[in-house]
Amino acid sequence: MGRKVHPIGFRLGYIKDWQSKWFAEGETYTKQLHEDIELRKLISKELQSAGVSRIEIERSANKIEISVYTAKPGIVIGKRGTNVDTLKSALEKKTGKKIKLNIKEISQPELDAQLVAESIGEQITKRVSYKRAMKQAVQRAMRLGAQGVKIRCSGRLAGAEMARVHEEAEGRVPRHTLRADIDYAQVHAHTTYGRIGVKVWIYKGDVFPNQSAKASVEQPATAPASERRERAPRRNSNASA
Repeated sequence: MGRKVHPIGFRLGYIKDWQSKWFAEGETYTKQLHEDIELRKLISKELQSAGVSRIEIERSANKIEISVYTAKPGIVIGKRGTNVDTLKSALEKKTGKKIKLNIKEISQPELDAQLVAESIGEQITKRVSYKRAMKQAVQRAMRLGAQGVKIRCSGRLAGAEMARVHEEAEGRVPRHTLRADIDYAQVHAHTTYGRIGVKVWIYKGDVFPNQSAKASVEQPATAPASERRERAPRRNSNASA
């Protein structure tokens, strides 16, 4: 079986949520979808150096609420909120709708797949050893409480003539377990000798959709005391026989 299913798309509606929250039909759907893509492109371009992990868009009648998750909220907000106001006016001009912009901080960027992948890609572009960059990223994530990390780089690594794939992994990453909270990201590093792809999987533990399921899983596997008492004489009688 190929491992080609996107780990986040695979878990949508179960333990993961959509990044765009609205409903539309027909031509309206197409228009709003393309508007979302344009908004994400504009925000990513404007906040290139701010460590943006993800952008969530929620729509109501004539209002769009955008939540930007970033590792550097100070850069996004700017001095006395000037950067946010500039970005907000640019988004309103593009859409012609009222925009509400929420800036949310990511407290542990080392456990965010998108930021880890971008960091590795940036280091590769700056000609840092890809092996060193990958190993350090894995060690940092594991030190901060990740249960498993897997990083894969592919392309003309270190300027080699023939493209190849290099993997670095630690812990476990159960990609076919639906309740496993796996963060995934894919980034391209643009180098002088071509494009290098960086993929990152970070396993943060299991998420249970309801508490009853959690209780049943956490129950001890040992037999009740009454059963253990019943079994004891049988073992003794066999021994005497």
